[in-house]
Amino acid sequence: MVSLESIDLFRSLGPTEHQALRLITRELHFAPQTAIFKEGDPGDGVYFVKDGLVEISSVVGPDRRVLSQLGPGQIFGEMAVIEHRPRSATAIAAKDTDVYFLPRGEMLSFIQRSPALAFGLLQHISHRLREFNQVYLREVVQAERLAVVGNFARSIVHDLKNPLSIISLSAQMLDRPETRPEAHAQASLRIRRQTERISDMVGDILIFTEGQRVDMEIKPANYHTYVMELVAELRTEAELRNARIHLQNEPLPLLVRFNPRRLSRVFHNLVHNAADMMPGGGVVYLRFRSDGKEMMTEIEDTGPGIAPEVADRLFEAFATFGKEQGTGLGLSICKKIIEDHQGRIWARTEPGRGAMFAFTLPLA
Repeated sequence: MVSLESIDLFRSLGPTEHQALRLITRELHFAPQTAIFKEGDPGDGVYFVKDGLVEISSVVGPDRRVLSQLGPGQIFGEMAVIEHRPRSATAIAAKDTDVYFLPRGEMLSFIQRSPALAFGLLQHISHRLREFNQVYLREVVQAERLAVVGNFARSIVHDLKNPLSIISLSAQMLDRPETRPEAHAQASLRIRRQTERISDMVGDILIFTEGQRVDMEIKPANYHTYVMELVAELRTEAELRNARIHLQNEPLPLLVRFNPRRLSRVFHNLVHNAADMMPGGGVVYLRFRSDGKEMMTEIEDTGPGIAPEVADRLFEAFATFGKEQGTGLGLSICKKIIEDHQGRIWARTEPGRGAMFAFTLPLA
């Protein structure tokens, strides 16, 4: 239990001021779980806890949240002194509680006569706002972290669905006694490649989240052979998404410097993004050309194109638009892989056409 005079805000006042303060103060008692005031009530004055415990709460989203708990000597409802507006929170006695109540009009008159009290109240309100800001910022940061984790998890699940579907279909083919030896071998190869792909995807995520630099083996290889083998795999996945892949031309059989497993991640991500933007089905076009120094690969879809809202930040982490799932992490990984190959990647769209992504790789 604290006396009125020992409260921090009033401790510096003189005897005459303490006596005047006593004349305008009312002492009130509240039983446990009794509302002292509620959200929306008129701001009729300020309270100080004499004895007991007061909980300040407010509705945040669908729930009521306890913002703070106040013990003897602490002030609450002080914003009513500054502005004559309805209460923005609810105050409840958490147990048997006694309070000092100073009506708004009398408190304002007292403050006008005491500059020290006015300054002390201003300091207290500033401190209280800082406390609430810190709590709010912590909660916002936590909520954003949880949202990012949720989006990240959805993106991972989204990316894993296709290789897992192919593994499942291939396993069913292996179980059929009538499966021909060449189909059996092809199904086994698909399972092995998709398992490697899942391993690479997990590795990509770890690399992205930990910010590691990847030391990968990049060496010359026949780009035509590599692309034609990969397209067969991409067609199987595209069909699962009701999309078709069409080669408008085949790459020249030139030696290009690249890492096959890492580069396949770029193709898979870009084709998947294209299929995602064509839920009703469509075509993904692949075309290639070389200027004698670089090999350029273009991937275009028949979807709605790139939204202006996201065009400038397509390759940023977690930037996405128009997709029910995914976070844009795939394009960030694509950018990193191509840059690790000393290449370039970009996107563009034209009226009446879908999204178009292009990347270059140096010739050997």
